[in-house]
This record gives sequence, structure tokens and C-alpha cells, in this order.
Amino acid sequence: MTILARRHGAVNLGQGAPDFDGPEFVKDAAVQAIRDGHAQYARMFGVPELNLAIAARFGRASGLAVDADTEVTVTSGCTEAIAATMLGLIEPGDEVILIEPYYDSYPAAVAMAGGVVRTVTLRAPRFELDIVALAAAVTTKTRAILVNTPHNPTGRVFSRAELQAIAALCLARDLLCISDEVYERLVFEGRHISIATLPGMRERTITLSSLGKTYSLTGWKVGWAIASPALTAGVRAAHQFLTFATATPLQYGAIAALNAHASYDVALVADYRRRRDMLVDGLRDAGFVTYVPEGAYFIMADHTRFGFDDDVAFCRWLVEEIGVAAIPPGSFYQSREDGRALARFAFCKRDETLRTAIERLQRLKTR
Repeated sequence: MTILARRHGAVNLGQGAPDFDGPEFVKDAAVQAIRDGHAQYARMFGVPELNLAIAARFGRASGLAVDADTEVTVTSGCTEAIAATMLGLIEPGDEVILIEPYYDSYPAAVAMAGGVVRTVTLRAPRFELDIVALAAAVTTKTRAILVNTPHNPTGRVFSRAELQAIAALCLARDLLCISDEVYERLVFEGRHISIATLPGMRERTITLSSLGKTYSLTGWKVGWAIASPALTAGVRAAHQFLTFATATPLQYGAIAALNAHASYDVALVADYRRRRDMLVDGLRDAGFVTYVPEGAYFIMADHTRFGFDDDVAFCRWLVEEIGVAAIPPGSFYQSREDGRALARFAFCKRDETLRTAIERLQRLKTR
């Protein structure tokens, strides 16, 4: 969709990457690291100061004590952390439950590990987790449940009750929980809860996150996995042969980011909430049925009133004729049919980008 957007000069609300730069103080720290000669391989599982910063930040947010040397692994983005977790902890034939729609690297990572995907579907308008369906998806071959909250692409922030139900299943059936929390700081309604903080979950949860979303530095690809020493050993065994180590100067920049004052997060959330509301209003005014996200930076919208057969046809037409790019989310489901009525729009964009897109979307009123 990004290639198509460039070809047609469309406003790109498809790709989940900001069209603005990250904070200067973070970039300055990385530049200084380059000037200071930090140009060689970092320690395989992370620059010591970064591991300490990750452990401290997670500890402040969760109340859990984390050992930086034995429980934190720095990876090349959260996507690598997902792959390392699957390759390190999933055996061929193991089943992994994914909650769909999902980030599309999940099933690929399960497949690379020789695992088998089973799914539970979140459905509009509230995208709530069906606990009965989740329990029914667990079999004797199930090894793990992958949880993503705040959720891409629906924007759901799972409630404590939903997370407690997942935890109860994990405890009853001796399952691992892989918790993708890359949007942990981007919460507009409700409160983000790390499932590792629930009783009995600390030793069976692998918590994944990254620098890119909160600090608008998606191209830096600095992520991490936090888990007990036993689970961390599996993650590191795979990580060592995937990327070995993450770019050293960028890890020093990440240290500056994670040690930043909490006021940065507060301002960021307020700014994203404003952008979310701007685009929600614009989409609704253009004729979409819009589902307001509680977190992350995507909006799911129903396009059926415009008369297209599916999400791909609509999104292609939207780029070519209206000049706005969105993502057709059918590929985020096991069955593309479940996403055919929807389109995903990203609001991690500058105000002028959003205003231009909203102005162009007004043309839909004549459809």
C-alpha cells in the first residue's frame, strides 16, 4: 500500500510509522555514542546500561523486580523479539493461540518455529475477547497464548478481567504467555496492565516491547524481551543466531530515551489523543462507521456503505481515486472474510498530513 500511495501521490495513513522525527535528545545520545567510538558489537543480550534502564522502567510500571543481566534481552525491534521467542520456546507441533486480527509477523514466526496457529477472533464493535472461545481453542498441544495490548490493529486495551481470564487458562493448562506490549505508553482510555503482574504469571510470561512506538523511532529497531532466567535462555539461544546484537550506538540512544522524565509520555499521549479524535471525526464525517481505539495509533473503520466487495478493492480504490492510503486488514485474520468490511487508518502523522487526508476523504460524500 505504501508503494501504491507513492505511485499515486496519496496521503499515507496505511503504514504504522510516524511521518515526524523522534526527540532530539535521543538522537543526540546516539550521535554522541558514534563519536565516542561505540562502533563494535554490543554485548549479545544488550549494552549493560540499556538492560538496566529497561529493567528499571518495567519495574516502575509493574512493581516487579527484574534482573537486568539474566531477565532482559535487547533485540532488533520487537519483531525480532517475537521471532526469537517463538524459535527459542516453541517446538515443532506446538500450538500457539493468536488473538485476531493480529500483527502479521505472529503467524510467520510461529511457522518458522514449526508451530501451529490457532485463533480467537475479536469482533466489532467492541472487539472484546471471547473467553469461552479462548478456552475452547486450548488443546493438549497448546504451548502458548500470545496477547497484544494495547492491540494492533483494533486499539483495544484489554481489561483486567480479560487478562485474568487469560492468566487463569495459562495456570490451569500450564501455558506460556507471550505479551506484546509495544504500545504500552499509548493508552487513551482504561489502563495498561502487564499480564506478568497477575498472580502466578511472572514465571510463565515473556513481555515484549520496543523503543520505536513511544519515541517515534521505528527505524531504529531497538526492542527487548523480559522473562524469567529459564525462558530468557531460550529467547537468547535464538536471538544469538538471528541478529546476535542490536546496533550499538542506537542502544545508547535508547538509554537516554528510557531514562527520560515521565512528562514526555504525558505530552505524547495528549498529542496522540488529539490526533486520534481529529481523524475519528474526519472519518465519521466522510461516512465511515468508526471504532474509536482505546490505545495504540490505529483506527478500524467499516467501509461497507461505499459499496465495495472487500477491503482490498476498497483500499486500492481509495488510493487511486481519493488519494488516501489505508491498510486492508484481511491479512490480519486466518480467514480474510473476517476483515473484508474494514480498513485500518494510522494517525501517527503530522497534523497537516491528517488535515490533508481528511480534506480528501470529503470526496467520499458523493459516493
